[in-house]
Amino acid sequence: MLAVRSINEADESRDIPHGHLDVVSLEGVDFGVARFEPGWRWSTDVGPIAGTDSCQFHHNGYVAQGHMHIRMDDGEEKDLKAGDVFVCDPGHDAWVVGDETALVFDFAGNIHDYAK
Repeated sequence: MLAVRSINEADESRDIPHGHLDVVSLEGVDFGVARFEPGWRWSTDVGPIAGTDSCQFHHNGYVAQGHMHIRMDDGEEKDLKAGDVFVCDPGHDAWVVGDETALVFDFAGNIHDYAK
């Protein structure tokens, strides 16, 4: 199998408070490009949309630009900066650190349902 798609022809594009998400679906994986503006925080900007206290999505990601912080529901915390690759289980909050927009690529199985 070989599947190729352009993010410029996203299956879904949606604005969220302090951010924007484009999603392309391929065979067995969704690819998301998220732009989180300074001031973005999952618990205040996406939580009310999702209706949960913390993000319940699994993320396989790459931070291309900016600086973010993730706090897991169990209290574990990590900083993510440009160039970092990460895996994050469901049950977390995240936010942009500083005044630069965070650009995050996310390879997940169901990112098309994120922020809905």
